[in-house]
Amino acid sequence: MRVVTEARLAAVLAGLPGNPRVVAGGNFGTPWRTLGLLDATVAEYRLFMLNAQDGVPDRDGVVLETPFVGPGMRRRKRLRYLPCRLSLVPLLLTGTLPPDVVVVQTSPPVDGTVSLGVEVNILPAAIEAVRARGGVVIAETNPHMPYTYGDAVLPVDDIDYAIEGGDPLPSPAPREPGAVAHRIGERVAGLVPEAATLQIGIGAIPDAVLASLADRRGLAVWSEMFSDGVLALEKSGTLDPGTPIVASFAFGTAELYAWMDRSDRVRMLRTEKTNDPALIARHPRLVSVNSAVQVDLFAQANAARVRGAVHSGFGGQSDFVVGALHSRGGRAIIALPSWHPRADVSTIVARLDGPATSFQHSYIVSEQGTAAVWGQDTLSQAAQLVEQVAHPDARPRLREQARTLGLPLD
Repeated sequence: MRVVTEARLAAVLAGLPGNPRVVAGGNFGTPWRTLGLLDATVAEYRLFMLNAQDGVPDRDGVVLETPFVGPGMRRRKRLRYLPCRLSLVPLLLTGTLPPDVVVVQTSPPVDGTVSLGVEVNILPAAIEAVRARGGVVIAETNPHMPYTYGDAVLPVDDIDYAIEGGDPLPSPAPREPGAVAHRIGERVAGLVPEAATLQIGIGAIPDAVLASLADRRGLAVWSEMFSDGVLALEKSGTLDPGTPIVASFAFGTAELYAWMDRSDRVRMLRTEKTNDPALIARHPRLVSVNSAVQVDLFAQANAARVRGAVHSGFGGQSDFVVGALHSRGGRAIIALPSWHPRADVSTIVARLDGPATSFQHSYIVSEQGTAAVWGQDTLSQAAQLVEQVAHPDARPRLREQARTLGLPLD
């Protein structure tokens, strides 16, 4: 790894082949300083990121590529959305979408290594792919990036150039769960067995679920990501002290980042491990908790599209739903409010407005109640979703629509 000035790095970037593909760290581990330098230097390029945050370059000459759309790429006219399960994204990078440059944010060097810290995800696979084809790996080192273990650790020899950064890592805006989220969280927590392993995301409902589990003991975490809710469980003694917390990326408060630094409790692994359904299924009582925009009367979930336009993408939902269903004693749960407050529509619909993100779940949960859909016939599934999960104002219309779908509920 050669530490260079920004002027020297700009000269390196100016020598890239025409229209290079650049893979950059996403979520809350984005190397913003290096991205700005790239955008000021290279006229045309393709930018591949997962869950890109606000501030991503968006101009003529830049094509945005992603299998998971974040706020920085959402509704952009130059967006190229690539439907793909998160566990399979590394195959895209080694096959049809090979990178020319990989840009990451890391800890400062320690004993000949750096750490990817809070954002491991697809980056190890991207680095391997770009080195195999003679491309360039660039690191932005940051003393605020926690040094985490597992696949986060990279030898400095894997990095060609580095510049020194120093901006504090961003944190998501705090959101206090409301009454509906609390009711959903309590219902979902009631479905979590003793000594379960959790996969759970971020947001009001996941936070409410985790808060409702604070009195449990012996739980473990094997997840795509985690945030401050997991730290709260660690503090409360809920988590099994002998089982490391496993994830592929994390974001949260400065307290979370400080706790992660050199913590033996946290093991950050690459996506093709955390999201491999076969590895997920090895954990008994794996409880997967995900949300959705809609669930239809065939118990299919749409978590990717809103009014026909892509909102996010598959993410890891389908990976963990399949893995949980194959886990001994596992449960795949979709949790969502029964009514969408902004759109003022029911989230339980007769048929999805777009493609299904996942299907064949164990439970569908709203603040209204719980539908135990696994092992039920289609008529029973639909009846439970209407009578126990849908908002009461939506039920008469859903019963009428069910009949047109060959699901007579009366």
